[in-house]
Amino acid sequence: MHWLFTRGICMTIRFKVSALSLVKHRSRVFTRRAGMASALLLAVVTGATPSVARAAPSPSPLGLHVARHDHAGADAVSSRHRARPCATRPAPPSNTVPTPPPVTAGSGVWSFVTEPRLHPMRVTVITRTPHTAPGDIFVAPYAAGRMVGQTGSLIVDNAGDPVWFRPLASAKLQNADFRVQTYHDPHTGKAQRVLTWWQGSIAIPPTYTNLPIGGAEPGGCYYIVDSHYRLIRTVFARHGFNPDEHEFTLTRAGTVLFVASKAVPMDLTPYGGPKDGAILDAEVQEVDLRTGRLVFSWDMLDHVDPADSETPASDATKSGGVWDAFHMNSIDERGGELLVSARNMWAVYKISKSSGRILWQLGGKRSDFTFGTNAEFFWQHDARFRAGNRISMFDDGCCNLTGGRPEQQSHGLILSLDLRRHRADAVRTYYHKRGLYSPSEGNMQALPNGNEFVGWGQNPYYSEYTGAGNSQGHGTVNLVYDARLAGFNFSYRILRNTWIGTPHYPPRAAARSSAGQRVVYASWNGSTQTRAWQVLAGRHADELSVVVRRYARVGFETGIPTNSRGPYFQVRALDGRGKVLGTSKVVKLRRADFLP
Repeated sequence: MHWLFTRGICMTIRFKVSALSLVKHRSRVFTRRAGMASALLLAVVTGATPSVARAAPSPSPLGLHVARHDHAGADAVSSRHRARPCATRPAPPSNTVPTPPPVTAGSGVWSFVTEPRLHPMRVTVITRTPHTAPGDIFVAPYAAGRMVGQTGSLIVDNAGDPVWFRPLASAKLQNADFRVQTYHDPHTGKAQRVLTWWQGSIAIPPTYTNLPIGGAEPGGCYYIVDSHYRLIRTVFARHGFNPDEHEFTLTRAGTVLFVASKAVPMDLTPYGGPKDGAILDAEVQEVDLRTGRLVFSWDMLDHVDPADSETPASDATKSGGVWDAFHMNSIDERGGELLVSARNMWAVYKISKSSGRILWQLGGKRSDFTFGTNAEFFWQHDARFRAGNRISMFDDGCCNLTGGRPEQQSHGLILSLDLRRHRADAVRTYYHKRGLYSPSEGNMQALPNGNEFVGWGQNPYYSEYTGAGNSQGHGTVNLVYDARLAGFNFSYRILRNTWIGTPHYPPRAAARSSAGQRVVYASWNGSTQTRAWQVLAGRHADELSVVVRRYARVGFETGIPTNSRGPYFQVRALDGRGKVLGTSKVVKLRRADFLP
């Protein structure tokens, strides 16, 4: 790292340096608010887009087709180079302790006749009222112990029924930050709704002990998928950093902001850690989706003193010598300024993108603000700009992950910031009726109807409240929805989004007979427009006629009784007006010991 001093402003230009010189650089004395600009000089940025061949339009191993891009010119090349599945295998374990296989049968797991390879977890709806915001719920479940159901990306409706599920091949693979976003096509400028998520392996003991708990193992990546469930592109981090599960946000400018991380070798003895240790550095990266170039980065280790961490450096001895001093876990942008949350600093930072300067720090050992009643937070996640001088977050209130005690109950929190008096006051709080303590993860989402949606992180719940919220000990006040994941599953974030899915693949059908009863089963994974099913049958596969004109869709898979002997059957998916949306392949009746 070389330093240029121009007109008193310290600017960093990134070069490839040896590990030894990097260690020497990192051990300098930290000077806070020194105006260290991280606005990049693009001519010296390293980390080109990974070179991959154009994927064929056949299905990926995990069921995603690649969307074609037939744009002319150089930009078409860069588009093709980023359209293939990635992180399809877990990172190599750091020890020989096996990850237990998931539970794929029983009361906590869905099983389907038409989709026998899908085993998503079941969701138990505890509270349901008519006052929820529109939309479905987006979950990426995994577990620290034995997973109930498969890991992957799951959309469920208000009844807890699956809408779309994309399973992963191993319990050592996880998805995170699964949600709906708006993608501004860099070629056409058109906007479309898409699904996005991170995919990779999260450091979960005992399988992974080489990084701090919750760290992103090398080899992860980000997915962008269209409303037909076709892969548009994948995105990777730059200059030696790893894509991190904590944030992936598309912008109107055709770029994407995300958290990237890497372990930087460092002598940790000044902080109370091992001499031959490392610090888990975190960086905001912004990549242009048209060119694949890095257009902005902001490195936490360049701007924040790790000595201010609330996590002791001695914890590194339990995680391969790596100290998670910062744990950056969210990025939000407004008007050329970033709001960055660092869990292990107990702090949120407002940052100028143009200069890289920290404009203010909220919380932590160097807070620029004092706090009113119930306004302090600890181990927080998901800090977001709100209207005016308000921000929101999920206040975990708990705990250092290596055995710390809770500071307070977990809850959603909206703060009002008085920038003149440098004071933060709690405007709204949102507590769960069970009085939860979440050691990690969690989110709080503003909904279009004024409600607030809370994912409870490492506790297996998600809830929705009217905007007025509640107070500790009164978690049922203004509660309009509450649900629980199966077993001890949890999800980094859980969000409510509106989504229209029109799969590029056809519906699925199966026909079973038992004790003289015949049932045709129909499903269409990801279709949000199917309202009813039509059944066709016949003695020959190429001579079918309608035997059930309309049968209302029920849940993910609908069982439709029929008197027809078949033995060949086919189903058609119908929308609310009776229009045919898709047609399954012809299937033959099979005898079953019993009917589900």
